[in-house]
Amino acid sequence: MRFLNDVRPSHDLTYDDVFMVPNRSAVGSRQSVDLSSPDGTGTTIPLVVANMTAIAGRRMAETVARRGGLVVIPQDIPIDVVTEVIGWVKTRHVVLDTPIVLSPSQTVADALALLPKRAHGAGVVVEGGRPVGIVTEADLTGVDRFTQLSEVMSKELMVLDAEIDPRLAFNQLDAAHRKLAPAVDRDGKLAGILTRKAALRATLYTPATDASGGLRIAAAVGVNGDVAGRAKSLLDAGVDTLVVDTAHGHQESMINALHAVRGLDPRVPIVAGNVVAAEGVRDLVAAGADIVKVGVGPGAMCTTRMMTGVGRPQFSAVLECAAEARRLGKHVWADGGVRHPRDVAMALAAGASNVMIGSWFAGTYESPGDLQQSADGRLYKESFGMASARAVRNRTSEESAYDRARKALFEEGISTSRMFLDPARPGVEDLIDTIIAGVRSACTYAGADSLEEFHQRAVVGVQSAAGYAEGKPLHASW
Repeated sequence: MRFLNDVRPSHDLTYDDVFMVPNRSAVGSRQSVDLSSPDGTGTTIPLVVANMTAIAGRRMAETVARRGGLVVIPQDIPIDVVTEVIGWVKTRHVVLDTPIVLSPSQTVADALALLPKRAHGAGVVVEGGRPVGIVTEADLTGVDRFTQLSEVMSKELMVLDAEIDPRLAFNQLDAAHRKLAPAVDRDGKLAGILTRKAALRATLYTPATDASGGLRIAAAVGVNGDVAGRAKSLLDAGVDTLVVDTAHGHQESMINALHAVRGLDPRVPIVAGNVVAAEGVRDLVAAGADIVKVGVGPGAMCTTRMMTGVGRPQFSAVLECAAEARRLGKHVWADGGVRHPRDVAMALAAGASNVMIGSWFAGTYESPGDLQQSADGRLYKESFGMASARAVRNRTSEESAYDRARKALFEEGISTSRMFLDPARPGVEDLIDTIIAGVRSACTYAGADSLEEFHQRAVVGVQSAAGYAEGKPLHASW
């Protein structure tokens, strides 16, 4: 990446402060751009979901990996639960979505409680392992909540072969004017569910899979306690990327934790952070990190900068850290501060191999929280920062009352935030579509057909606040 007219600014920059100048391009189609990361994580799109309790769970991990990204399971989750989640994600189908399974004797109330857990919005009624009906919210509207599903389910089923080609599946669903259909194995047992849009996406995305064909998943460990023991348990469970995580990554505890993890001789990438300067990258790489997480304070749930004054504008932090990592033959993840597809593109232009997203994905069907409704009828989920009082309370639940009370005095994050679902993009895949469309288009503007070439060819300029405002679309006349 180079700055326009080779004039490097004397001050640090956020994503809003920069723009990209188009180059002469020979890239014929945005779909031909290779978005796979060179950092060894196996992602085929450069997106990683941050290890936040309100965002990164099994549904998110399955869905994002199916589209080529990676989810990091938080370090606060009990190790036995994380181990179970890793095994569960790796057994998911790489094309079919995991269905919501209901029995004919279950009630409308049961179905209504489960339907918001999946973006496809349908439950498959199963008897003897075989699908016998489908229920959607439309089937349940205005019906007594204690009514059994056998009385309201749609019984005229279109059933797909579980191994059907996605293009053929799309054509069959389209011809039948069906939005979705259950898929069955050779024995007629339910194997999954497929929507028209999911069939289309299966032709546009490449899943992030391991050597055995299972979906990839990452998990985090902290820097305190039995770091090596937890890391070994995760490695034994089959985790594909191990993240050693703390808010202030450039400290002795992190160096010691990295030495402990590297001593296990892991065969997967080790990520560590967070830092914002080249010196931090050097020290973490020397301690054993393959990838360094960059970002202090840019996240939507983070109050670190307002509480402490510590941090750095994210674009400049990523630019400096990525340059140092490349010099050492390593990589960085840009962690935090992205609110638009352009921000993801700018982070990649600055040299990040993957971009971490947190709060942006909190307001989706796939995040772990329960769907709630505001007074004006808008759907939302609650999110919170991982250094907030709420997270600290969860993290210290087994400590003494005194220690918990003492640690609760120190917080750097929002404990409750409403993340509203976008009615046009309520699922994480909808947001991924939007982000990846923007990144692919940015690559074509730069004349790049890969992420590495995008970083090499990107020409970036500095703009005023008015310049940034000029680029925003108007949804109503002025």
